[in-house]
Amino acid sequence: MLLYLVTGWDTDQFLTDIGEATLVMLSVIRNGGLAPGGFNFDAKLRRESTDVEDLFIAHISGMDTLARGLQNAAKLIEDGSLEDLVRKRYSSFDTELGAQIEAGKADFKMLEKKAMEWGEPKVPSAKQELAEMIFQSVL
Repeated sequence: MLLYLVTGWDTDQFLTDIGEATLVMLSVIRNGGLAPGGFNFDAKLRRESTDVEDLFIAHISGMDTLARGLQNAAKLIEDGSLEDLVRKRYSSFDTELGAQIEAGKADFKMLEKKAMEWGEPKVPSAKQELAEMIFQSVL
């Protein structure tokens, strides 16, 4: 599993953004954990932070941020409303045609024929603002 967000690994900083940590931990939970892997906690003292105490605080803050992200991710999963929005948004993948597409059994000729039969599709709202509100409610 590859988790790459701008979490500071390349600048010797620890993750401090709770929202970003929540997204990371949602991925960790949905993928069954980190094994084989983990989080990289190899920060060094930076130009502005020259005391060993700064490095100690950075480790504590980074671990606390990940812990809060894990708690938030668990709340989102237990609540289920964000996942329900996503499921509804992509419900066409649960149809017979959607299954054929995912299985690689639908070619462009077949899809063109279906598109011509059905005409212009109705594009439902993705409910982006609602999804953001649900996500923000656990932070």
